[in-house]
Amino acid sequence: MTFKDLSLTDSLLRAVRREGYETPSPIQQQTIPLMLAGRDILGCAQTGTGKTAAFALPTLQTLGKQPSGGKRVPRALVLTPTRELALQIAESFQAYGCYTRLKTVCIFGGVPQNPQVAALRAGVDILVATPGRLNDLIGQGLCDLRTISIFTLDEADRMLDMGFIHDVKKVIAKLPAKRQTLLFSATMPKEIEALAASILKNPAKVTVTPVASTVDTIEQSVYFVDKPNKIHLLALLLDDDSIVSALTFSRTKHGADRICKKLCQAGIAARAIHGDKSQNSRQSALREFKQGQIRVLVATDIAARGIDIDQLSHVINYDLPNEPETYVHRIGRTGRAGLSGEAISLCDFDEKTYLKSIEKLIKKEVAVVDDHPWPMQVFTPAPPKPQRPPRRRRGA
Repeated sequence: MTFKDLSLTDSLLRAVRREGYETPSPIQQQTIPLMLAGRDILGCAQTGTGKTAAFALPTLQTLGKQPSGGKRVPRALVLTPTRELALQIAESFQAYGCYTRLKTVCIFGGVPQNPQVAALRAGVDILVATPGRLNDLIGQGLCDLRTISIFTLDEADRMLDMGFIHDVKKVIAKLPAKRQTLLFSATMPKEIEALAASILKNPAKVTVTPVASTVDTIEQSVYFVDKPNKIHLLALLLDDDSIVSALTFSRTKHGADRICKKLCQAGIAARAIHGDKSQNSRQSALREFKQGQIRVLVATDIAARGIDIDQLSHVINYDLPNEPETYVHRIGRTGRAGLSGEAISLCDFDEKTYLKSIEKLIKKEVAVVDDHPWPMQVFTPAPPKPQRPPRRRRGA
């Protein structure tokens, strides 16, 4: 099958060829005809499956065929959890729509709102937004969603994990009842299934991989190591030139900064990216990583969501996540578009239960690497951290 077989317009086919796409991915083959037919979509797809093009191309085609009269108003809304993902989706719309007259505007927090407001006032066809900033602008009377005809909720499970579902529901309440709605999620917890049932009308279900499955092309391994020795093992692993680029996950913001500092002291070019970093700092770090100026990007889960890097060679779990679904999200950053990739995990004694949960979810054992200089020596749980006594109130 080719993109021409999907009944796309000539302008979109030209843009697809310009992007170097030849054969549509399975999710594109399934989703594009259904969207063009006006169906609501419930999609279950991992990251790296070509999902953005699956909803962006038919959105552009549908809007392009609608009559455009007077001032541009937002007719399509894509809601996504993070700034990075919003920017990347907006860039994709701009790339696929380069031979159309449709205009895309991206709205997200962490930066001054004035340039975004000016872009909205200048006219917009497609709005890509994070829920917090969008609700702020709606509350100020600066954004009106009553003209939206296509609504896409992307990374719905991540919206739930990050506590954005309330904000999402506030946005949905501002949308017209008559619209085409698409919901995409890598996993389908009960809360997301309930949300889908409330906003989708007779949806077509699109599933390109089993729920929470890991990409077959990703080689997975785990090193058992005591927590204090993790940084030494990580530095040793990164001495291997075959690790061209490594997205390394830390559980906390402070941990990401500490790992980055230690790696830089060891002569390994690294940058940290997390929610306390400014938007400019995050974009700068991501740009340096994509361009190969640094080999290692140390990130928290929230900051890394939506990072789309071509040919990322390795994902390293410095800290194993306590939610097995998060592991699937993390390692899905490599092995994209049929390419091979490698996921390495560093596991201390306290994280062994997390590893068991991960293996249960992915239905396979992760290969253990024993041959390294810092084998696990501690086989007892770490003592709980002492809690500070509550402050006494004055006069108590």
